[in-house]
Amino acid sequence: MNNLFKIFIPKDKKFQPLFEQCGGNLVAISETLLLALTTTDEEVRKNYIKDIERMEHTGALIRTKVFLGLSTSMITPFSREDIHSLISSLYAIADHIYNVAINIDLYHILELNKPMIRMAQLLKEMCKDLNLALAELRNFRNARLISEVCLRIYKGESQADQICHHTLADLFESQMDTIELIKQKEILQTLELATDKCDDVANVLESILIKNG
Repeated sequence: MNNLFKIFIPKDKKFQPLFEQCGGNLVAISETLLLALTTTDEEVRKNYIKDIERMEHTGALIRTKVFLGLSTSMITPFSREDIHSLISSLYAIADHIYNVAINIDLYHILELNKPMIRMAQLLKEMCKDLNLALAELRNFRNARLISEVCLRIYKGESQADQICHHTLADLFESQMDTIELIKQKEILQTLELATDKCDDVANVLESILIKNG
């Protein structure tokens, strides 16, 4: 009955394009973060950070468009609550990525340690997976792909969490410079928060699948 009802619902031309724009923007911003973390050229890094700032602004604009759409649309592709949660969690990923980048710049960190780079790599992989899953919301024909993405996201978040905790433990044992310790701790925890938000998006996607399967 649920599938039959969907036949009579007009094709979504408002929200889905915005979800897909958001997904593409997340891939780009996560890739740029990784580039910023792996370069040792301070000027090149500053240019990457400017790009990240621009993409964070793009994410905020997309979120605003979705919120405006919710306030003016009588029919939505799935529940208003899930749409709100989805776009809010997606934007939060971009926001935390921006916070990582801007803190690296403000703290004048020239060299990033390997655990931070590994977390950024995981974050990029998670954003690429989310982009794939968001495209599947167009018609729900490949629910299995969305479920597989969610499982990979949960695994990636768990790995990032372990890297963060182990690296912090090592820093407290070996880092004698208190100011440097605080800087490193802030970057690590903000990276971990970004992966947490990927986990939040996966939770929303699973909720949408359950309600619309």
